[in-house]
Amino acid sequence: MTSVTIVANDVGPNGGMERVLLELIKGLAAAGDRVTVIARTCDLQGIDVAFHRVPGPRRPFVVAYPWFFIAAGMLVRRHRDGLVQATGAIVPNRVDIVSVHFCHRGFQSKGGGLRTSRGWPLFRLHARIAAAMSRIGESFCYRPSRVSTVVAVSRGVADELRAYYPAIADAVVVIPNGVDVDRFSPSADGRADTRSKLGLTNDALVALFVGGDWERKGLAVAIDALAESPQWILLIAGAGDQKHYVARAKRSGVADRTYFLGQVADTAPIFQAADLLVLPTAYEADPLVAIEAAAGGLAVLATPVNGIVDLIQDSVSGCFIERDAASISLHLQRLASDRQALARMGAEARSAAAARSWRSVVELHRALYATIRA
Repeated sequence: MTSVTIVANDVGPNGGMERVLLELIKGLAAAGDRVTVIARTCDLQGIDVAFHRVPGPRRPFVVAYPWFFIAAGMLVRRHRDGLVQATGAIVPNRVDIVSVHFCHRGFQSKGGGLRTSRGWPLFRLHARIAAAMSRIGESFCYRPSRVSTVVAVSRGVADELRAYYPAIADAVVVIPNGVDVDRFSPSADGRADTRSKLGLTNDALVALFVGGDWERKGLAVAIDALAESPQWILLIAGAGDQKHYVARAKRSGVADRTYFLGQVADTAPIFQAADLLVLPTAYEADPLVAIEAAAGGLAVLATPVNGIVDLIQDSVSGCFIERDAASISLHLQRLASDRQALARMGAEARSAAAARSWRSVVELHRALYATIRA
């Protein structure tokens, strides 16, 4: 039995990083390991672990980040049990493992822009300060004196960590994110039911966009691409500046083919209703949405960013696109005229995702723990 203390901002079924942690903790507990969680919020859905809540504000980031850094650090000193695994640069303590789901230096180097849901000047100023604070936090935490092993969720993130934090280069390993292949699986009945609820016919061509941070993930160009792809409908699941993007859809003349679904608690039925995922993102680490879409039998149209290039084979299980409307519409038009190719890509994508079970992810972590303890 291994004792592990997981430190994170939030753990639960909503959000990418939050769900990854939930599945990891669930798997560790099922294997008989003793798990302690130190987090701001923790929805473990009945899993019996020791939980210590980090009190404090959730936002704005410029207040919440240093507050959590100090408060969580104090709780780690008091309640750490066995190995300590932090999720990113979030505590000042020396820890055994840091799991990196987003490299802020890597994001900056690739011109990722500002991570903000609003374009107002105050929001953009806050985003600039938040980005600088995140990079400072990484520089402090990603050092041999602060961490023994660094887990990157993709080869690309591993390369970024080795490039920007060379002192820990030899400590970096890769453990990718996983997926529940049974839950995220194609279903003819699920497809028909969800489409009926949305008022869509069964033969309509449906592209899906999932996630927040719409500017970084490229929702604008996804909407613009519809103007040259009249056969397609776009479903948008997630929260953002909906008023701004509805206006953009109207300007592009595609408002009648653009469906804003808002936050969706259970995305599995939405994947079943779609034919492909479109993700013209500027930066990712290992996007859970792409793995889940692939498991659901969807072709994945995405920019060749971190994680995507590990999962998708171009023109086999999806298509690598550029971050512009012309590139996206070209692929949409081609696939609209060749539905057999679209179906083949979806089947190949599901095969690729099948190797990413949560069980395998948990076992990779447990093997790492055993190595560190040896």
